Amino acid sequence: MIPRYQRILFYSLSGLILLIAVITIYQHQRAHNRVTAANDAMPYIAPVDAQTESITLDLANDADGSILSALRDADLPQEPSQRARSLLERLFTEYALPESQHPIKPGTAVDDVFLLKPSNPTSSGLLAVVNLHGAFADTHPSGVTVESLTLQSIIGTLHANLPQVTEIRFLVDGQPRETLAGHADLLRTYPAIDTASQLLQPSQPIEIPQP
Repeated sequence: MIPRYQRILFYSLSGLILLIAVITIYQHQRAHNRVTAANDAMPYIAPVDAQTESITLDLANDADGSILSALRDADLPQEPSQRARSLLERLFTEYALPESQHPIKPGTAVDDVFLLKPSNPTSSGLLAVVNLHGAFADTHPSGVTVESLTLQSIIGTLHANLPQVTEIRFLVDGQPRETLAGHADLLRTYPAIDTASQLLQPSQPIEIPQP
């Protein structure tokens, strides 16, 4: 028979090991959450291989439903997909500023931009697939006008700086999603056009012609 003190020692050690395992898992999860939160809140950082140049941002104004083109200096990489993502991160950095006319919470907005051959075989341009960050879509202000302005701003900015892009589609965390925040359609393919000439009125949905 196992002596009583050995059983007590065994159970004590087993409990201690279990406690250490639970604490380790908890600390690991906390560290993971801190890293995730830091990445989401991280401001725009220029790529290492970037070159400073003048870019055009199509900036939305919630007050009158307009899109206005604005010139900015930015450091952009030369690789087209990275360039497209950096453009959009620079765009959403503007929206996180205190004086923004289209305020959006700071954080990562775009995970990736993929440049592919378009679905239309007669098109000579490229299809840009914009993969939005899930937290960005989940916390985006809800409303027909505000959501439409965000899509117009993305479309216009890509069109102004990447003329080879002729079509644009959207994903969220790598998956199709019906709307941005309940209204603006994310399932259709949008033509890359100049959106700065359009003016949205309150409760007016986005109206971008099909290619």
